[in-house]
Amino acid sequence: MMQIRPILAALRHHKAGTLLIALQIALTLAIVCNALFIIHQRLTHLSQPTGIDEDSLLIVQNQWAGRPAPAEVPSLLAADLDTLRKIPGVTNAYPSNTFPLSNGGIAYGIGHSPDKLKFTSDTAIYFTDENTLPTLGLKLVAGRNFRADEIGEAAGLDKIAPAVIIITHELADRLFPDGSAVGKMAYISNQPSIIIGVVERLQTPYVDSAMAQWSACSTLVPFRHLVDSTAYVVRVQPGQMADVASHVRAALYAANRMRVISAKDGVQTFAQVRATAYASDRGMAILMGAISVVLLAITAAGIVGLTSFWVGQRRKQIGVRRALGATQHDILSYFLTENLLIGFAGVVIGGVLALGLNLWLMNQFEVERLEPGYVIAGVIALLLLGQGAVLAPALRASHVPPVEATRSV
Repeated sequence: MMQIRPILAALRHHKAGTLLIALQIALTLAIVCNALFIIHQRLTHLSQPTGIDEDSLLIVQNQWAGRPAPAEVPSLLAADLDTLRKIPGVTNAYPSNTFPLSNGGIAYGIGHSPDKLKFTSDTAIYFTDENTLPTLGLKLVAGRNFRADEIGEAAGLDKIAPAVIIITHELADRLFPDGSAVGKMAYISNQPSIIIGVVERLQTPYVDSAMAQWSACSTLVPFRHLVDSTAYVVRVQPGQMADVASHVRAALYAANRMRVISAKDGVQTFAQVRATAYASDRGMAILMGAISVVLLAITAAGIVGLTSFWVGQRRKQIGVRRALGATQHDILSYFLTENLLIGFAGVVIGGVLALGLNLWLMNQFEVERLEPGYVIAGVIALLLLGQGAVLAPALRASHVPPVEATRSV
């Protein structure tokens, strides 16, 4: 069995190189652990379900020219919806102020009293009608859908007081954790609203991680938004998305040319909406992944380079040991153990640095606390990487012949 004391004595004669590699391992562990933790957070964030049938949805952003008066908007909306539903491949459509992952819309406090300082939760507000649930593919888990006679009209966003609302399951649990929410009252204005239905999930429009704690708290209100811009959410039959997307702009312009539909993002599949919404999360994950790979490669290269240098310096010493009876396995074990000791010192320092870096990130960027599992996994990975990196130069050292002992330096 390899003696540790001779190895430590040898390392004391190479303090600079030993310290350099140990610090490199420590810094790599600290950065990689936090980078992988951030990557996991970002991937979890961008992969959370919206609760809607994303593969079947097309979003059309329409802006009316000339700023029509609120009284003119209902007929314009009705004409557009009739046009959309006549396009081959379209099964349903509805207008709204926003949609999931749009990064735009309004949020209210919702609670058991009109006092906005005592609300139970924040909630995103979706303007909807009786076609919203079937268009989005939302699953109604309790209660009923809106009726056509319950759909009202609102020219603004700040004075809505719906008589009835539909909320998500997450929001229902927050408001009424001890029983069914259907039939009970909640306040999003100074007037009570009766909850008539609960849907399984509908993500809010916001993708900011700071709003993640209420990302599934949405409220559907039965209003058509009488303003000069609206989002049409269109449900398309399977296999017809490309064809509908290519014809919807022309169909709407043919019905009424007094509008603007952006050539860039006026018509988008929901897959494109998701890609745009989470572009920064995806980019951050890729960047953190690239940094981790580069750091690990540099650390491995440093271990290889330093060990190779030491092998070159110690060829005569290795030859002497071989001449005195040391086997190839003994030489190999020596360098592997030496590197393991350096690596162990590095990961101990690195573990402390990883936790310290995480505390700094928590204070500066509001990231979550680093889970210990990431540090443990990082320690194991760095030790294995170090042993793998030192293997090639250690094998070369083990093949140094005993005749090297007789050669002059």
